[in-house]
Amino acid sequence: MLNIPTYILFFAGFVFFIFLGIIAFLFIGKNDELNQSRETVEKMKKSFQALDDQAKLIVQTDLELNKAQEALDKRFAGLDALQKTSRLISTSLEENEIFRRLDQSLMAELGFEKNLILVYDDNNQLNCRVHIGFSQEDTKYIAMNLQKEDDLVSAIKEGNTFSSINSPLSRREIIVRIFSVENFVLTPILTQHGCIGYVFVGNRSNAEPITEGDEELISILANQVGQSLDNAHLFSEVFRSRQELESKVKDRTKELEGALAEVKNISKTKSEFISAVSHELRTPLTSIKGYASILMTGKLGEVPEAVKDRLGKINIHSDNLVKLINDLLDISRIESGKVEMNFGRSNIGNIVENVHDLLTPQLRDKNIQWEAIIDPKTPETLLDSSQIERVFINLVGNATKFTPSGGKITVKVEFDNSVIKAEVTDTGIGMKEEDMAKLFSEFYRVDNQINQTVKGTGLGLALAKKIVEAHQGKMGVTSKVNVGTTFYFSLPIKQYFEKEK
Repeated sequence: MLNIPTYILFFAGFVFFIFLGIIAFLFIGKNDELNQSRETVEKMKKSFQALDDQAKLIVQTDLELNKAQEALDKRFAGLDALQKTSRLISTSLEENEIFRRLDQSLMAELGFEKNLILVYDDNNQLNCRVHIGFSQEDTKYIAMNLQKEDDLVSAIKEGNTFSSINSPLSRREIIVRIFSVENFVLTPILTQHGCIGYVFVGNRSNAEPITEGDEELISILANQVGQSLDNAHLFSEVFRSRQELESKVKDRTKELEGALAEVKNISKTKSEFISAVSHELRTPLTSIKGYASILMTGKLGEVPEAVKDRLGKINIHSDNLVKLINDLLDISRIESGKVEMNFGRSNIGNIVENVHDLLTPQLRDKNIQWEAIIDPKTPETLLDSSQIERVFINLVGNATKFTPSGGKITVKVEFDNSVIKAEVTDTGIGMKEEDMAKLFSEFYRVDNQINQTVKGTGLGLALAKKIVEAHQGKMGVTSKVNVGTTFYFSLPIKQYFEKEK
């Protein structure tokens, strides 16, 4: 047996232990690296899983965005088509033309294969006015069977819209059975008179389903159709009423023309009668007045004072009758156009001055103040001075009659835009509004205390108005009780200057 030294064994053991330590150290290091690698792999697996989930989410989001974009594009296309349709039907006021414009191309732009517009007639029967994707036989079948469904029809007439996405199962089954489509919208056409029909649109079962946007779109279209039909019916009623009114106006115009012709004929007959009677009265009145004057002179013998007094009254009343006859003759001649106005250049200020000189005694007797305001710009004009003087005499005489002592009469003349305007204003008793409306009628006299004591014919103002109108002017009056009255008239002068030239 080999004897090995102890130190060698100790050294060998020491080396062996060092070797085992090195091996153990190396083994432990490799194991840590292996664990780290495993952890890294796990982290990578988790990262790849997260990336896969994110990719799936991105793809899903992209699909949803594409789907939303398609729905939005469809919505915009439908709104654009609806705008075109609304513009087309709203510009027509004829019912048949409205339905004609709802053609297939427009309905196709709305995105539906099938379309029906059913409208009730006067007998409360449904008639097809627009049909796309349905045959004539289909439309008859649909109209007949839809009217049989009382509950469904009543619900729609109340303003309810039914579609394949919001209808109760029982209602949906009825609509699918009648119209033979899976995807649909059925909505009422409402007007101011209530429900007059229905709009239906639909697609096959393999087409895209109806959306809430489609339902809203068709409801808007139905409302637009209702408004257009309302406008068409209103226009038709207005047009028919206008024709009836025109016919009535035409008939009434003929009646009025006949009545006017009759009135003119009566007026002409009246004027001719007055003229004839006046002429017949003139001769005996002239004789009466002449004999009375002869008797008053005493040429046929001495006349007692009492008789002279009676003869004087006969003479005065004869003068009044002559004046009445002359006024009647003048009015009838002016109305019949037989009086020719003798137009000549005249100064209206001079006419007013002549009237003042003529009526000064009457004004002085009643202590009435006189004022004449003549516009210095008033030119000479063409008129019949004697007739216009009669107008002023009548107006001033009338003012003198109804103005109490101490009152005032103002005559004003101005020139404005080729028109002479004249006014005669007094501070007399005035008159009521209802009297002014009749004031220029022949023989009309205002019922007041003065007229009850002072006699008159009621022809002076009527004659004055006729004379002014013969000069193509106008006359009017304003008055206030216990304040005074103003008579005014205008005389256009331009045409007369042109005639003179």
